[in-house]
Amino acid sequence: MVFVKFCIMELTMSTYRESLKDRKRIVVKIGSSSLMHPETGKLDLVKIEKLIRILCDIRNSGKDVVLVSSGAIAVGRMAIGLNERPDELPVKQACAAIGQARLMMVYQKIFAEYSQITAQVLMTKYSIINGVSRQNAENTFKELLSLGVIPVVNENDTVSTDEIQHVQTFGDNDRLSAIVSYLIGADLLILLSDIDGLYTDDPKVNKDAKFIEEIDKVDDSLFTMGKSSSGSSVGTGGMSAKLVAAKIATYSGADMVITNADNIGNIEKIIHGGNVGTLFHSDKKDSFDLLKMIE
Repeated sequence: MVFVKFCIMELTMSTYRESLKDRKRIVVKIGSSSLMHPETGKLDLVKIEKLIRILCDIRNSGKDVVLVSSGAIAVGRMAIGLNERPDELPVKQACAAIGQARLMMVYQKIFAEYSQITAQVLMTKYSIINGVSRQNAENTFKELLSLGVIPVVNENDTVSTDEIQHVQTFGDNDRLSAIVSYLIGADLLILLSDIDGLYTDDPKVNKDAKFIEEIDKVDDSLFTMGKSSSGSSVGTGGMSAKLVAAKIATYSGADMVITNADNIGNIEKIIHGGNVGTLFHSDKKDSFDLLKMIE
């Protein structure tokens, strides 16, 4: 029998949710499927504009914010007329190179509409494993945030094949966003997903699956509820990847929320204490070793 430790008293949950108002450094991750129109696979510009407007408003309120964005391969393949996700590695890498430039151009243009400076940060597993590279990444993020810049982060799929081959390194941008949270000392990570949050089972196949509002500790019992597959033709993540991200984020001292990207306004609700998505409580462990999680 799976036993999940989570808050059941409404007053306790409300109090903890209210405390999210005080978070000062926020990472927001959005996946490929959340950026695209499902009917065409092309960018949903209205959703992207609203996302950027909210991020700029968070920045204007005095908080630091980082965006971790998927979508490079999906944008690239649409640019060259590939309607299906490519299987060949060189094609995926080419799509990533094309798509990353196009995606960043869209981000830059809309951020500029709100007079917000942004920066592109491309990372690989080896940026973290290597101590010098990891320190350089930390220094870069620190300086960008001190300048009021909103970094846009993605895995460098053109030279790093780990994510697009689905091996256990970053593996997906859920994990990458948690690693970024660790590097910058974030106190809140928001994962925008194609699902409302964590359920006791996959609600798409099990109508009796129960929604879980809050989890105070991430333990092994949770992983029996995580599904490894993504429900999208363009995404690479799944609930199991989000649970790994929750472990990294909470153990390094950040709260994490999984919420549905269909309503980008959920970001605002979360940072104002609203009862949205599944909230994983920060559970900082001084013994936490990030490198063991990404080996």
